[in-house]
Amino acid sequence: MIPNTYQAWKHCIQEECKIKLEPNFIQQRLAELGDKEHPKTLEFIQHYGKEHTRLVVSWFEQALSEVQKS
Repeated sequence: MIPNTYQAWKHCIQEECKIKLEPNFIQQRLAELGDKEHPKTLEFIQHYGKEHTRLVVSWFEQALSEVQKS
């Protein structure tokens, strides 16, 4: 299942994949996804499409905002 909401994505990352959404991890992923020539970004776009990639970037940005507030 591909998450289609922020809450579903966050649950998938934290609960299913057991990944902590910590600032360093989030910033690394944002940098990678922001690099349109990065091999992992190209692969991600190939698998999930540009629109979903944009959603995931926005979700990482939202997660970063949340962890910086806490």
